[in-house]
Amino acid sequence: MTLQHIILLAVVQGITEFLPISSSGHLVLTPAITGAADQGLLLDVSVHVGTLLAVLIYFWRDVLAMIIGFFRLFSGRMTPGARMALHIVVATIPVVAVGYYFKQSGIEEQMRSVEIIAWTTLVFGIILWFADKVGMTINRIEHMGWVGSIFIGLAQVIALVPGVSRSGITMTAARLMSYERSDAAQFSMLMSIPVIMGAGLLAGLDLHKAGNMELNREVLLAIGFSFITALITIAVLMSWLKRASFTPFAIYRIILGIALLIWVYGYDTAPLGTLF
Repeated sequence: MTLQHIILLAVVQGITEFLPISSSGHLVLTPAITGAADQGLLLDVSVHVGTLLAVLIYFWRDVLAMIIGFFRLFSGRMTPGARMALHIVVATIPVVAVGYYFKQSGIEEQMRSVEIIAWTTLVFGIILWFADKVGMTINRIEHMGWVGSIFIGLAQVIALVPGVSRSGITMTAARLMSYERSDAAQFSMLMSIPVIMGAGLLAGLDLHKAGNMELNREVLLAIGFSFITALITIAVLMSWLKRASFTPFAIYRIILGIALLIWVYGYDTAPLGTLF
């Protein structure tokens, strides 16, 4: 894989991971648009590791509070950080269980098609717009109850289908429960930490088994570029949501979904890149 291709994939991942527009969907579409070979799941996960480092650094205070709070649970103290850590654990259990089944059964690879991405991009873009419009802004992340974390965690399972967007569906679920936009985004990003860690661990085991140093260098490059891009994207998104809505992201998804459906059902003999 060329350096240019790695940089492109890393930048795409860094921009789309925390925006509600589906990073996995864009990573599948990138080779379809450019004509390059599909990078495969391993490099997909590698660029996710770069975004993990970005979210850990941006929300380091929350992460530190959760770690300290978790260990204080053993002494019987329930701090706000401990409570948030438990919410993250509860919200993560469903996607871990279903994700493991998908990986073992091979369903994950079977869903990496442009047609599926087209439909999920469109449908869940409309759902995001609806949830953002009808959802009130009365709840803060510190007010979250167990019903909230379970509901958002179950919603995250749907994001195993490419194009749904993990951040998009969790933010949508949070908005349906009337959480403020920036708080919905913050909880979604904190939820990404254990998910990406788990995926990164599996990828690391695959790398170890492969014993391919060239592949390892590609992974390090992908992590570095995705980290820088993701850190900038998180800062911009959090600033945007303090004064604006999710509408631009929903519109983008709807336009992209329609364009992809036109190609899939009307122009599937032409290169996908001709649409863009």
